[in-house]
Amino acid sequence: MDGVELKRSIEALLFASERPLTAEEMQEAFPAGVSAKDIKTQIDELRDEYETHRRGFRLYEIAGGFQLASAIDYAEVLKCFYQAREKKRMSPASLETLSVIAYRQPVTRADIEAIRGVNVDGAVKGLMEKALIRIIGRKEVPGRPILYGTTRDFLERFGLKSLEDLPPLSEYTLKDLDPNLLPPEMKTEDGAQRTEVSS
Repeated sequence: MDGVELKRSIEALLFASERPLTAEEMQEAFPAGVSAKDIKTQIDELRDEYETHRRGFRLYEIAGGFQLASAIDYAEVLKCFYQAREKKRMSPASLETLSVIAYRQPVTRADIEAIRGVNVDGAVKGLMEKALIRIIGRKEVPGRPILYGTTRDFLERFGLKSLEDLPPLSEYTLKDLDPNLLPPEMKTEDGAQRTEVSS
């Protein structure tokens, strides 16, 4: 199989897949002589082609694999399209709970409730059903409460390569944040917001 045929075959695999594929997973579709290194070389060429020709989609590395997705330049168009069509969006309560888990993991249900100030049983259950969070262990304290963290599906849904790609909280001012979502160190003794975020 020559380079051009391999590249187009990889493109077909990526187009057909609903999730990111690793080079090793794609390698299973090809003869024994095709290595993961060969596949990564062709992936780099595909990425360059899409960039050069300014296509409406790009090749991204997400959650340890590779996936074709729409170009960020057209995010606003897609946002309007899906806002009009999507019927089952996550509730604000679920998004807030997911945000707390993403930034504070590993975290217990009690920790989440302390930050949000409300019961989160329903939100946690819904996020578990959507496979956006998972149980990652137990906290070594009396009662050994369950610890929650995000999943690979979370990275895929939000287009993140890893948790390090989460926008740093320092990018936001306190005016942008719901006071109920602030961690304890960012609140005054009376529960109000502090006026500055320490670096």
